[in-house]
Amino acid sequence: MATDPAVSWGGLAIGSTVLVDSAPWIYVLEARPRFAPKFTGLFEAAARQELVLSLSTITLSEILAGPYKSGQTALAKRYEKALAGYRVVELSTPIAVLAAQLRSRFALKMPDAIQVATALEIGADALVTHDRDFSKVRGISVLMGA
Repeated sequence: MATDPAVSWGGLAIGSTVLVDSAPWIYVLEARPRFAPKFTGLFEAAARQELVLSLSTITLSEILAGPYKSGQTALAKRYEKALAGYRVVELSTPIAVLAAQLRSRFALKMPDAIQVATALEIGADALVTHDRDFSKVRGISVLMGA
């Protein structure tokens, strides 16, 4: 934990809203030893109610695709239940329009552009990812994990 009591994971102010990209959720849900430790503190900060975590419907789909692909319906349902405690932001027309603009401006893949647009639309203080493709994005703080 940070030494400043007003600062949480990644240097974010207590109470910050964060949109979390797909990979960090997957790493932690699947307890991947190489990458989960980079993001565990983020979810611990949310559990302490220091941060408000959100995910897009794109992220929800990406998280559930793995278990469904391997025939693990029960695991997919457990993941869905675990994610129900967080804000899931639906793809709306304003998000889609902004994503198109961001895709053009930053040469992002459409799913990445939707993630950034979703973060901007909800007024997130940061977007947390493990994807270096977001490095060219401007207008929002992009955190890559501790």
